Amino acid sequence: MKVALIMGSKSDYSKVEPAINLLKNFDVEVNVRCFSAHRTPNELSEFVKECNNDGTEVIIGAAGMAAALPGVIASLTVLPVIGLPISGSVLDGMDAFLSIAQMPPGIPVGTVAINGSKNASYLTLHISANKRNPIKEKLILQRKRNSEEDLKANV
Repeated sequence: MKVALIMGSKSDYSKVEPAINLLKNFDVEVNVRCFSAHRTPNELSEFVKECNNDGTEVIIGAAGMAAALPGVIASLTVLPVIGLPISGSVLDGMDAFLSIAQMPPGIPVGTVAINGSKNASYLTLHISANKRNPIKEKLILQRKRNSEEDLKANV
């Protein structure tokens, strides 16, 4: 499986790194790029065009503040786009969350929690699990381990 993760700013890397690591733990090829919807729109558009033709199956767009990035990505592709709102402004990410979640009909962006990079990866993996049994089995096993860990608190 191949996934693109696009962040709006280099400063977002520490918040998207858990997503990258989780995907790699599932043997997913992750193509990480930094493009701004506002400062590098042409380069962003070219990269999304590449994703449309290179086997990429899901694109994660991580952005803060106005967070136009995931919506712009979604306007350029019919691949599933997952929006990852990043905190970083005086509104602590709520501005990014609302910007990503409030997409017009026909241009959907699946939106996860503010700084919810692991859930962006899990949603990506769930999309893939329908076609890839090894990923599905690994997800089921991980959920079982998580349940066992939670139940240990009852001892």
